Amino acid sequence: MQENSQIELYVTVGDDQQTAALEQMLTSLKLDAVVTSTLRHVGVTQQIMLTLLVTDDAGIQEMNTQYRQQDKPTDVLSFPLLDIPLVDAPPDQLWHPQAQNTATFVTPPEVVMNLGDVVMSWPTILRQAKQAGHSPAYELLYLLSHGVLHLVGYDDQTEAGYRAMVQIQQTVLRAVGQEA
Repeated sequence: MQENSQIELYVTVGDDQQTAALEQMLTSLKLDAVVTSTLRHVGVTQQIMLTLLVTDDAGIQEMNTQYRQQDKPTDVLSFPLLDIPLVDAPPDQLWHPQAQNTATFVTPPEVVMNLGDVVMSWPTILRQAKQAGHSPAYELLYLLSHGVLHLVGYDDQTEAGYRAMVQIQQTVLRAVGQEA
């Protein structure tokens, strides 16, 4: 495990050698800058933390089956800890809170807010980067921004939500010096 200022990072992709190589590559990426820029772009300024797990296709397929009833690997999954979206955006761009029978937890201002977990599949990142003609690093950072947007309330199940998320992700990556 490696800890950045905002991201608790875990990598499990095959054997120890592959995991170590990917962990080394990730240390050179601007993970925190992407998270910070994504949050600032949508008006979130409080201190946050999140967990990022980079795994293999089998690992993410198991989670995708368990939590989304889709028995296939995917590129990124997000598991928000919020009860309601943190961002102020049109309703057709946001996920809708589940009916709650309990009181909503409010994070005190002096405490770092845990947004939740983002899980990515490294083999899927490699395939998608090759298909799109850009680097795996760009694909990973793009998906990190995507995952963070889901954690704070955005949903891409509507055309409006999808377009808003893509526009934000592209803007964020340009802001941190990443071009496709």
